[in-house]
Amino acid sequence: MALRPLLAHACAVARFPVPITIIENEQQPPKIVTSSGLYFQQIEPTMAELRHRGATDKELQHQNSEDKGSETEGKERDGASDNETKSDSGVPVPADDTPVVLNKALSGLSSRWKNWWVRGILTLAMISFFFIIIYLGPMVLMMIVLCVQIKCFHEIITIGYSVYHSYHLPWFRTLSWYFLLCVNYFFYGETVTDYFFTLVQREEPLRILSKYHRFISFALYLTGFCMFVLSLVKKHYRLQFYMFGWTHVTLLIVVTQSHLIIHNLFEGMIWFIVPISCVICNDIMAYMFGFFFGRTPLIKLSPKKTWEGFIGGFFSTVVFGILLSYLMSGYRFFVCPVEFNNDSNSFTVYCEPSELFQLQNYGLPPVLQSITGWTTVKLYPFQIHSIALSAFASIMGPFGGFFASGFKRAFKIKDFANTIPGHGGIMDRFDCQYLMATFVNVYIASFIRGPNPSKVIQQLLALRPDQQLHIFNSLKAHLTEKGLLPALEEAA
Repeated sequence: MALRPLLAHACAVARFPVPITIIENEQQPPKIVTSSGLYFQQIEPTMAELRHRGATDKELQHQNSEDKGSETEGKERDGASDNETKSDSGVPVPADDTPVVLNKALSGLSSRWKNWWVRGILTLAMISFFFIIIYLGPMVLMMIVLCVQIKCFHEIITIGYSVYHSYHLPWFRTLSWYFLLCVNYFFYGETVTDYFFTLVQREEPLRILSKYHRFISFALYLTGFCMFVLSLVKKHYRLQFYMFGWTHVTLLIVVTQSHLIIHNLFEGMIWFIVPISCVICNDIMAYMFGFFFGRTPLIKLSPKKTWEGFIGGFFSTVVFGILLSYLMSGYRFFVCPVEFNNDSNSFTVYCEPSELFQLQNYGLPPVLQSITGWTTVKLYPFQIHSIALSAFASIMGPFGGFFASGFKRAFKIKDFANTIPGHGGIMDRFDCQYLMATFVNVYIASFIRGPNPSKVIQQLLALRPDQQLHIFNSLKAHLTEKGLLPALEEAA
């Protein structure tokens, strides 16, 4: 039969160590009998099996090498720490990080209520820490923002490194931190030049660095760019460019937003505290309403988020923003712009509050007049702006969290890290804050901030004497033409 050569070939490929005999029977499929009496019954081959049998020795060797590689990877996984497992994407999944004291105290509760208490206790601790750093002043707040930025960058970059560490890409971590240093040098150098102009002009080294700041920043970045090109390895080009983009997107999300937070802080601590507090309030109240009343899922990216929590968080945050703004608007420590005092070499927050932080009468709509019996109410104008801030924190702010949830689902991880028990990493707590920082900065530039005379004077002082004299004569002629200069001279 035509099947005999095929079976003989299959036995030869299998390399039987003992003599074999092929027994054919018209009623049954052929049998392969060894000298020891064992036999294998031949089953009618399928097309897939025939294709497999026709594979070349080269393909078989390639398959064997892949199997060995899989075994090696399996051994590496088996050798991992007992306290740490890995997801399908290769990212380490930390074990339970709840403190031992809390584990013992809450051992009798279900996992749902245990998580509720852990999150609640740690939330109160973080809020207390937030109050302390506010009391310590703007300088400490800036340092905290910098530390948070570095930690968030570390958490995101670590995910990329954990996924692709088996490729042993050269210089990946070194270049990532080098680019972080370059970007921070550029942004913080710009901030120092803007807000510490007098101090910069007083010191010769700082004056030179300020004058050529952008050129130095570009030279530093160009050095990192060349280092990346030199680190390219054959067969890993696509992966390396992917990680290059990973680093730059992380810098865009983390470093740029933290820079905007510091700019908001210089406008007055109230522009820093109220937006951050609104995001925190919305996060807490959405969790509370969702925990007790949540029934309707909100979005597939975050299955635990519900419409009940979203709506409850919105109204709670708006009310909270109005009340917090009313309390803070009466204190100069919160409403005055943060300025650097050259005489004392320290920050000052003392000023005459602007109209934005002075009580004014507002007429109520007829509907509210009939309900409350009041025709007018006294409010700070900033409270009206706080409604916009709290509304953004409640409606658009959560999309920062959804974005982070999508990112984590892409790599099959629960949290960015396990820095805070019950909450995950620092990035898990600040995913909404960065989006809020951008909105606040745009809002101030669009509706609040006007021309800054102090910055104009700083720029004038940086000009040559002949340029300053030309501007003086032009300004004098303009004021005389307007009829303002004689009145000023008479008043003097």
